[in-house]
Amino acid sequence: MTGYILKRLVSAIPVLLGITVIVFLIMAMIPGDPALAILGSYATPDNVAKLNRDLGLDEPLLARYFIWLGNMLRGDFGTSFALNRPVLDEVLERFGATLLLAGVSFVLCAILGIAAGVVSAARQYGWADRGITFAVLLGISIPSFFLGMMMILIFAVRLRWFPVSGMKMAYGGGGVGDVLNHLVMPSLALAVVATGVVARLSRSAMLEVLRQDFIRTARAKGVGEGRVIWGHALRAAMVNIIPVLGIQAGFVLSGAVYIEMVFQWPGIGRMLVDAILKRDILLVQGGVVFVAACYVLFNIAVDVAQSLLDPRIKT
Repeated sequence: MTGYILKRLVSAIPVLLGITVIVFLIMAMIPGDPALAILGSYATPDNVAKLNRDLGLDEPLLARYFIWLGNMLRGDFGTSFALNRPVLDEVLERFGATLLLAGVSFVLCAILGIAAGVVSAARQYGWADRGITFAVLLGISIPSFFLGMMMILIFAVRLRWFPVSGMKMAYGGGGVGDVLNHLVMPSLALAVVATGVVARLSRSAMLEVLRQDFIRTARAKGVGEGRVIWGHALRAAMVNIIPVLGIQAGFVLSGAVYIEMVFQWPGIGRMLVDAILKRDILLVQGGVVFVAACYVLFNIAVDVAQSLLDPRIKT
């Protein structure tokens, strides 16, 4: 197992290097002078030239990339010129809020999606299957940001059950209950699409397992239907469900950008949007690379979990 984990970690290095190249080139190809955007009304020729030197923008493109990469490998992500603080400190501070939102959404989509898929497969072509299929297709078809705005209109503006935006009350509050109250709508809006995908693929995986010989043997021996479905069949189907969960983890992490803007959630997605608008190059590059690295590491963890369920995967 240790050798397999090391092999997966080594294989992730080219992926991360490729991500750094893509992110750097995209930011370099954005039209306009970043120094002009950063300085605004203070953009005199001397100030622009000085800021370009400070940013290293007067260096050749290849040299700028290797300077940035070398600094990042040493743990120096640079300094945000818009916020005047280290990029890594800002990313880590914002990532906690994003991790909370994405983590709750992922748990919801995993539990609800797998449960819906199992029930739908066990009641194939029945009313439960049809109802779940309709709900799943409806959930997949609704964009997360649109669902979020509708939830704000209904549950926050009209019914006043939940706060409109933010992570906690600006004055007073701030405890666990306050955070959970603010978390309900954005986590549900983010989890709906992922839940639908997990439910559909869980249903397919369960139907494939339920047709296998060992399931018929278990039923012939008189094993209860509940134990057959939730014990034997689900355990075998998890080998195919776990990779889907890994993909959806990336979806909720990236989809948090839209939800954070709709609900004004103070996470890394909202930070990246603000940084792009302000042309804060180092903050954008550092934030994207950090999120990409987390996604790669999570997929490695998913592969390891899958190999524990099915040792054949390691070979």
